[in-house]
Amino acid sequence: MRFTIFPIFVVLLSCAFSAQAKMYKWVDENGQMHFGDKIPQKYLAKEHDELNERGMKVKHKPAEKNAKEKAREQRLEQERKKAEIEEQKKRKLDRVLLDAYDTEGDLVAARDSRLDALATQIQLSEAFISESNKKIKSMEDQVAEIKVSGRKVPDNLYASLENEKQQVATQTRVMQSHKKRSDEISEKYNDYINRFREAQAR
Repeated sequence: MRFTIFPIFVVLLSCAFSAQAKMYKWVDENGQMHFGDKIPQKYLAKEHDELNERGMKVKHKPAEKNAKEKAREQRLEQERKKAEIEEQKKRKLDRVLLDAYDTEGDLVAARDSRLDALATQIQLSEAFISESNKKIKSMEDQVAEIKVSGRKVPDNLYASLENEKQQVATQTRVMQSHKKRSDEISEKYNDYINRFREAQAR
């Protein structure tokens, strides 16, 4: 049984009805408020309130979420957990930095030491590439002279020329790798330095 007129509901509540009795309040699809001792099946998934014998709300049940809302809620929860994990990692890093380094200068020195080592490797690669390019130019000149003279270019000269070009290609990849690593170390340690400052300030 349900009643849509509020005064009738008040009268019923004022009568001697059991302390264990439950009453509910819900709103239909037209926005009409209803009261009754049982919620119609089609409104069970909708938002509704449970009332006590004095007509006061004792429990609120929100509307059940649809598939899209549930998916969004799940995505937000995953993002929240991910952010929480990232924050935990940052706090752990802060503790490691404070334990490993006494001052910001120590971090700068550690960064510069690694960058200097890579800079040396890059210089060696550049010197090797420069020397190889000179050899390649010399061998290409020899090939051109031999061809102009009408003679056959020795196979070993072609092999040496190709080998030197491969060495240049290899050293170029090595040098690029060192430069990329140098950029990564700069970025990482600059982040460390900023976090160290913040951690010390806290």
